[in-house]
Amino acid sequence: MNSDTQPGIQRFAEGAAWVWLDLDDTLVDFRAAAGAALRLVWEHDGVRHLYPDPREWAEAYTLHNHRLWDLYARGEITQEFLRLDRFATPLRPVWKGTEEELAAYARSLDPLYLDHLAANSRLLPGAAELMKAIRRAGLKTGILSNGFKGVQHRKLSLTGLDRLTDLVVLSDDIGVNKPDPRIFRHAMALAGEPRPEAHIMIGDNPATDIAGASAAGWRAILFDPEAHPASPHKTAPATLAAGSLETLIPLFETLSAP
Repeated sequence: MNSDTQPGIQRFAEGAAWVWLDLDDTLVDFRAAAGAALRLVWEHDGVRHLYPDPREWAEAYTLHNHRLWDLYARGEITQEFLRLDRFATPLRPVWKGTEEELAAYARSLDPLYLDHLAANSRLLPGAAELMKAIRRAGLKTGILSNGFKGVQHRKLSLTGLDRLTDLVVLSDDIGVNKPDPRIFRHAMALAGEPRPEAHIMIGDNPATDIAGASAAGWRAILFDPEAHPASPHKTAPATLAAGSLETLIPLFETLSAP
């Protein structure tokens, strides 16, 4: 921890029993994997004939996909709709066939994209080291993600995170997404630790990870590359903001120190 760490930050994790981490863009570099997956879909499945410029294709997909995930997190659309429409809507302006043909083509792209997405998953700097530090401190580690079950478990296996994780809780398990407090209560029940103050959430999304954890009574750490190395969050007293995963390691090393 830097010498300018504010008082109290080093004690932030005291009393915790479980540390839960989001997966995409917290531990795993989702943006890079998604970029690679979209390029491979463009190269190998005919999208290049509809979008000659791969960057234009990736931008159209990504913009719409972000909108859909916001709706999905709020429970306003189903997973099935998201997985179809994130391909169908960007393709519709350049599509020459019928709407039924478009829907069929969009459905065919979904498993291809998810396969490439998982295969291209790589850990963000400090991810494995942080997980190891948490466990050395005697705390349990959990993954708490809104991602789809099949692809998330494959990411955990391919990156080796499955060997550093005590429990995996996905929104698919109960049909409820972060920030709904029910998924946090579900995680507490599975962990066998009913005290909210014994849980810490680390994630990159203020609206789902941080707001959801705070509403459930958990402590939370926002992973934000633009943040100070480790500093109190501006609006939530039980929340820190961290600019890198490495800067969080000392929080747990102090717990394991003799």
